[in-house]
Amino acid sequence: MNAWLRTIFALLLSSVLLVPAWAESPAVDQPAPGFSLPDQDGAIHALADYRGKWLVLYFYPKNDTPGCTTEACNFRDGYGQLKALGAQVLGVSVDDTASHLAFAKKYKLPFTLLADADGAVAERYGALTNLALVKFAKRQTFLIDPQGVIREKWLKVDPDTHAAEVMAALKQRSAR
Repeated sequence: MNAWLRTIFALLLSSVLLVPAWAESPAVDQPAPGFSLPDQDGAIHALADYRGKWLVLYFYPKNDTPGCTTEACNFRDGYGQLKALGAQVLGVSVDDTASHLAFAKKYKLPFTLLADADGAVAERYGALTNLALVKFAKRQTFLIDPQGVIREKWLKVDPDTHAAEVMAALKQRSAR
């Protein structure tokens, strides 16, 4: 096959296999998109359940992978401080409830993990990567105020420092 045909074939193949989700993330100071998802125990959680509280809604790619474990454990270690600031933490990935349960138990995570198996919620938040055969959530976080409005968002997250960054933003907002 000549180079021209190989290039055409590669472009066609990539357009079939790579179907990225192009949804924009919701804007700061706009209402957070609603959701209703099962947690690691099968209980349903909706955005409305968190009215009156700050909510750290963080999306992550996959349970029990190095970066995701680091990020989750850092949120775990700072969870007491986050709760003292009036915040709840919800982790969201496209993993199923059984995977979430094993991950939460293994690392003693005190917060809720939500199973977005079809990726619909991650897509509404602009946090879905869809490679046709594989979907995963991007590592992104949204700080939602007690009225359900997005007040901060992080679209590029360093798992090593992110929990501290979120805590600092929440402290600053709570001091206002």
